[in-house]
Amino acid sequence: MTTNTTTKALVLTAAAVLAGSGAVATAATSSAHSGPGDPVIRDVARHVLDSGAPGYMTRIDNGRGVALSADGVADRETGRELRATDQFEIGSNTKTFMSALTLQLVDRGQVDLDAPIEQYLPGVVPNGRNITVRMLLNHTSGLFSYTADEKFAEGLTSDPQRVWTEDELLKVAFAHEPDFAPGTAWNYSNTNYTLIGILLQEVTGKSLPDLVQQRIARPLGLKNTYFPQPRATDTGPGYAHGYAVSFASGKPSYADTSTWPIGGWGGAAGAIISDQRDLSRFFSGLLKGKLFSDQQLNEMKETVELPAEFPIRGGYGLGLFHIDSACGPVWGHGGDTNGHHSTAVATEDGRRTAVSDTTAGPSDLSSNPGAERFAQVAFAAQDVTTCKMLGKPVPQTVLDALHGRTPVAAR
Repeated sequence: MTTNTTTKALVLTAAAVLAGSGAVATAATSSAHSGPGDPVIRDVARHVLDSGAPGYMTRIDNGRGVALSADGVADRETGRELRATDQFEIGSNTKTFMSALTLQLVDRGQVDLDAPIEQYLPGVVPNGRNITVRMLLNHTSGLFSYTADEKFAEGLTSDPQRVWTEDELLKVAFAHEPDFAPGTAWNYSNTNYTLIGILLQEVTGKSLPDLVQQRIARPLGLKNTYFPQPRATDTGPGYAHGYAVSFASGKPSYADTSTWPIGGWGGAAGAIISDQRDLSRFFSGLLKGKLFSDQQLNEMKETVELPAEFPIRGGYGLGLFHIDSACGPVWGHGGDTNGHHSTAVATEDGRRTAVSDTTAGPSDLSSNPGAERFAQVAFAAQDVTTCKMLGKPVPQTVLDALHGRTPVAAR
């Protein structure tokens, strides 16, 4: 949940989970790879690491087989090699989990998508009588995103270990006027999903960690997925450390974010920890209708057109993007935290998936060439993995962006 335009453009879904962070002195980063693999993916990894990321991993299921890759290090201090099976912060991919939990409640008759949020959280949301649950899920509520508040961003920079309550996050958001009248436009707002998280807990009487485990992870067999309270419980071997990267000096500098409390303010908007296999199984199972009825899946895929200025072409449904990629339409989401940039896409039938994680997130609150190049590579990398998933050749325009042969502004 960053505030600067560069990092917003960076996210597959512009769904960052962070508002900025401090950076510390640089240290050497070694590079390793899990195997020979696809030369195009190797090329992608090289450019991702050259753009400033300590590590990069992918998992591509093209319907015939699964290809894994991992480059760089999972821990810059110890030099431990990154593995394609490592866990990581999935950022705003969390929103798709929250939407799935909500649609399960719709199936049970406990939530009505077109009921006002005032019905479930009386007195909590300004103008709550005119903002529906659907508007929260598809970002048409008009509510200001708390992560776009400059003081909030500065606070995270000066005190990254602070644990925010949901009420504190809402107070930040509601101190601002709405972006627009409910239902009249679209704007990505993390505040929407903070409210969805509160709704889920109020209606079920269960915590978000319990809901994720009992109603999603267990049914789908997700063994390495959980909602942190508020930090990751294991950041040792098997966990990819994330790094906040500042490019302001012209040379990347890094801060290890792996012990920062992502659950303490990312919450329902972006706190979940997972791995590539689990994230693939989640999106595949979701689109195959394993979590709720076909009726609710159709509701989820009913999209609102994204505005022209948004860096992704397509539409947004209920916690799910429809993306017009360089190689064809796909469904998915993405997520950014202080230290990770992850992407997850799938074909509409859920039979093919592509997941990736870059173990870095730009921390600069203003644009600079290093952060812009990082964003350009991130977009190109996403296009490449999507094309590989679909079994289509990577367009030359994508390769030109990856190699820096086109201006950053072109994307």
